[in-house]
Amino acid sequence: MMAKKYKKNYRSKRNGRGPFLMSVLIILLGIFVFSFTLNHLFDDKVQPVNPHDDQVEAHEQFIQQLLPTAKQLQQDYGILPSIVIGQAILESDWGTSELSAQYNNLFGMKSFNPNGKSVKLKTQEYRNGKWETIEANFKVYSSWEESLIDHTKLFVKGVDWDPYLYQGVLLADDYKTAAKALQVAGYATDPTYANKIIDVIEANQLAQYD
Repeated sequence: MMAKKYKKNYRSKRNGRGPFLMSVLIILLGIFVFSFTLNHLFDDKVQPVNPHDDQVEAHEQFIQQLLPTAKQLQQDYGILPSIVIGQAILESDWGTSELSAQYNNLFGMKSFNPNGKSVKLKTQEYRNGKWETIEANFKVYSSWEESLIDHTKLFVKGVDWDPYLYQGVLLADDYKTAAKALQVAGYATDPTYANKIIDVIEANQLAQYD
């Protein structure tokens, strides 16, 4: 009697584990299938956010905002739009610098008129083989358009001691020639200024507007 009872209990335990294991396997398989389906369901719909998209859009808006005035200045005076916009990008850091954002001065144009609107700010200039921080008076404009026009008039009128100083910029047929003419005329103290302008123009394909 004892042997039969033991045998009966053994069968009972084994028969109980079978359905339990099967249930666990079914649940695990269901979880795997659900996860796999969920991942593939959203793979094509959820696109990763590119942190540079907003910056690219802002840069394009900056270019397009300046372009109409730059094209008009080309018609009136011959200045290449790529040079005007390229300098504005480089000088104002896409219109985000304090001087351009608060005072509409895109090109770091200095003020030598005591009666004109100006603001004193710190800037860096390359002197005696090294960069130095100085304070200077800069012009204040009512708009970026006014800044663009005044900048081009500098090239047209030149300076007191040489009214033809920037004729090479106005007469240039391509942006590389114009950039090098800026360097020769001493527009900026930076010895690599021409190369920087060329790099900005090429990186943003600004020559297409010439």
